[in-house]
Amino acid sequence: MDNPESAAGITRRHALTVTGGVLAGASLAAQAFPAFGAESQDADAIVVGHGLAGLVATAELAAAGRKVLLLDQEPEASLGGQAFWSFGGLFFVNSDEQRLMGVKDTYDLAWQDWQGTAGFDRGVDDPKGQDYWAYQWAKAYVEFASGEKRSWLSGLGVQWFPIVGWAERGGGLATGHGNSVPRFHVTWGTGPAVVEPFEKKVRAAVADNKVTFKFRHRVDGLVTTGGVVTGVRGAILEPSSAARGKPSSRTVVGDFELRAPVVVVTSGGIGANHDLVRQNWPARMGTPPKFMVTGVPAHVDGRMLAITQQAGGRIVNPDRMWHYTEGLRNYDPIWPGHGIRILPGPSSMWFDATGKRFSTPDMPGYDTLHTLKTIVDSGHDYSWFVTTQKIIAKEFALSGSEQNPDLTNKNVWQLLSRIWQTPEPIEKFKNKGEDFVVATTLTDLVAGMNKLTGDNLIQLADLKRQIEARDREIDNPYSKDAQVMGIRNALSYTGDSLSRTAAIHRILDSSAGPLIAVRLNVLTRKTLGGLQTDLSGRVLDATGNPVPGLYAAGEVAGFGGGGMHGYRSLEGTFLGGCLFSGRQAGRAAAAATAT
Repeated sequence: MDNPESAAGITRRHALTVTGGVLAGASLAAQAFPAFGAESQDADAIVVGHGLAGLVATAELAAAGRKVLLLDQEPEASLGGQAFWSFGGLFFVNSDEQRLMGVKDTYDLAWQDWQGTAGFDRGVDDPKGQDYWAYQWAKAYVEFASGEKRSWLSGLGVQWFPIVGWAERGGGLATGHGNSVPRFHVTWGTGPAVVEPFEKKVRAAVADNKVTFKFRHRVDGLVTTGGVVTGVRGAILEPSSAARGKPSSRTVVGDFELRAPVVVVTSGGIGANHDLVRQNWPARMGTPPKFMVTGVPAHVDGRMLAITQQAGGRIVNPDRMWHYTEGLRNYDPIWPGHGIRILPGPSSMWFDATGKRFSTPDMPGYDTLHTLKTIVDSGHDYSWFVTTQKIIAKEFALSGSEQNPDLTNKNVWQLLSRIWQTPEPIEKFKNKGEDFVVATTLTDLVAGMNKLTGDNLIQLADLKRQIEARDREIDNPYSKDAQVMGIRNALSYTGDSLSRTAAIHRILDSSAGPLIAVRLNVLTRKTLGGLQTDLSGRVLDATGNPVPGLYAAGEVAGFGGGGMHGYRSLEGTFLGGCLFSGRQAGRAAAAATAT
């Protein structure tokens, strides 16, 4: 490892970081918690939100012997939250899987990539700055990903697909945005397998009377006593048999108030609340799209952000968010406006709504945020892939555990079938999805594209000219076309050549057909800003001081510090952010309530 400290040194430094947060939390508890009797407390801690961060925090509290109430407005069917629906991608540095694939990675390279991607610029050196704690969390997280993260999860039984994916390949400079090397590790079992060990721990704690589930408990306010958060209040919603991800009733059948020395908020982001997305849309990104598909269930509504702010918590970086540019309308939706993201390989040609080809870095898999701005600046809320059957067969993957039954169900035979056939979920979207156009000739493809949108913006001659120009660039093993160079770069990585990049060919080669055009919609997903927290997960107020008794973790805290990703993500870092921040907050809250 190029980092001057050894892997063990990183672990020690990370341990010191955790210990510092824990001791700070314990000191705060001794000084600030009001002296109401134990008989007036309903638990040692209340966790609001039963997604991945909430499960991790609860597991840590229970392991320390604390009694916990775990609240959520949704029914039990949605335990695990958005993480259950995820592809299960995790960001590791210098992992066993990377070394198997011949990838040389180091802490120094990963931290270089993170800083170039995040672009922290809001008071990094000012303790009251929006990016002060975000930067600290980012550094601690990269140390975690370079150190004990993999061994910790492996010890819980989590395993990973051996081929490491290369997401967010960057904008072109070593010091700029993007992953210099593949770091996207797909969990064997996808999102459910990431949730599983923590759900098991929490359910065991329920059986041991350390944890009590409070499903259908919607928190409407935080209770404070003498300036200290001492509990929560809200509405009890009627029982619901809604299946996981389906909208549940909001009919109120009662109210509640519960007390505990600490409250940990782990309620997620704003991705399903398009009003909040548009309200916080950054001016630097232009006017938000009129139409977007939704990448998270309806309960990801952002309510707890304002509720926690009313109790004194500070929200920072609210204009930082992560929405995808390759969204499909789901032909079989689970939640309202349900969108599915294509995780593309590098070969499809990308055009704006008028048929103008995007240039670097707006290429498949390179720079999501830059491409989002390019689409918005085009004046349209969609774009196009023009591709071939040969490309989608090998290069298209769909986000979501339910879209990857082979990986989710750990079915090796079904996984191996990808070698000789297009995965069934891809074929279903091609045949049933309203965003796909399939044709044997370019003339028919353009006619289908214009019919689909009804605006006749694509001109056959112009599209043909651009595709033929690209096709001429593949006759030599070198090229001036950045995308063609990128394809050859991908093919030089064993993981991509095995599973994620089609052999380079002409788009208009009939033997690679049929031709396929895919209308791509903007898909809402992640909140990168949020409640500002220190490294123990304590929520800070506007003066930079902790709000006594209040912690936060996961997406509601910008995955730590109010925005550890900065402006952009390296991918595979959202689930990991929930794991890390949930663990930090849970351990610190446990120490703060030690007797």
